[in-house]
Amino acid sequence: MHTAHTTDIAPDCAPDWAAIAVVILGVTAFAVGQGLTYPLIALILESRGVSSSMAGLNASVFALGLASSTLMIGTLTQRMRGDRLIVASLLGVSVCLATFSAFDQLWIWFAARFLLGFCTSIIYTVSEAWLNTACPDRLRGRVSGAYSAGMCAGFAAGPLAIPLVGIEDGFAFALTAAYVALVAFASVMLGRYAKTKPEASEAGGLLTFVKMAPVLTLMVVAFGFSDIAAISMIPLYFVERGYSQNFAAFVVTMVALPTALAQPFVGWLLDRLSRPVIAVSGSAIAAVAFLLLPFMTSQAALLITISILGAASFSLYTAALTLLGERFRGGLLVSGSAVFALAYAIGSAAGSGTTGLTMDLVSIDAGPVFVGLLMLVFTGFFALNLMRVRAARR
Repeated sequence: MHTAHTTDIAPDCAPDWAAIAVVILGVTAFAVGQGLTYPLIALILESRGVSSSMAGLNASVFALGLASSTLMIGTLTQRMRGDRLIVASLLGVSVCLATFSAFDQLWIWFAARFLLGFCTSIIYTVSEAWLNTACPDRLRGRVSGAYSAGMCAGFAAGPLAIPLVGIEDGFAFALTAAYVALVAFASVMLGRYAKTKPEASEAGGLLTFVKMAPVLTLMVVAFGFSDIAAISMIPLYFVERGYSQNFAAFVVTMVALPTALAQPFVGWLLDRLSRPVIAVSGSAIAAVAFLLLPFMTSQAALLITISILGAASFSLYTAALTLLGERFRGGLLVSGSAVFALAYAIGSAAGSGTTGLTMDLVSIDAGPVFVGLLMLVFTGFFALNLMRVRAARR
């Protein structure tokens, strides 16, 4: 098993387009499923009279599933080949979605939500490792940008099914389950032509990666913090400022869609300019956008600021993913992807909790200002680290 770490540029091999297609198809499918289940389950539970605390507990079970499979990724990848693990997890996601459609019992929904999180994390973790194995460094930024665009587009598309098919009869769940199953079948067919396979993560790989790449890990924590603030707290911020719920819901779309469209361009920049500089720039632009929100008065200015905020914030993750593939090989790619999943979970948990608390205890405008100031701190740290690394190379 090759788990060597290097700061040199990765080998400039031919791209494995079949593997890249499998990965982007898979991550888009899981993003559609996740983008659908978050609002749909909340709406259905509310319509059935389930308490907010019980609905929140159901969502936390999903997070528990994510964490469980992430911590087990070494064992899982050693027992099953990575490409087969992705297909098995896609089928698992499809079965979980079909379960939501077929059963109404709350305890079954808890079990299905846990398994949904378990399978989702496997797809996310192994796919990122395979993506970086399959592409040469000259294309790494653009391929990472396409991957991020697929993920963002999937998250944006999932909720769109709700007004089209409604929340009754479980049809939205069934339709999405069929779509994910179809993607699993397509992945099997495309996987037959893949020339590369994701390698297994070795025991202790998560801790090893954190020790070797603390700044990359912190980049994903920062992304998780700002991303969840934009998705979950900013809509509430606009409602509290007196805007309609429809406008607040549209804000979420204005975070996701421009972000998806921007990531291929970010990837193009990552292949032509300094990747750490792109990461620092994305963090800085996101910080400034958060700080400007309280001063925006027109809806057009608010939507433009939100669009820039989302694209800049997600570029931090696209840059981190590209740097992961540039600097690591083999099993440490899987370990790094698993660490990214945990780092995002930590950042998003901290972001939703502290931003909401700041808005409650201080003021509504204090929420985005707090996130912006913290992102400035992250930006300063990333910039200082970049200068230190460059000085050490002279």
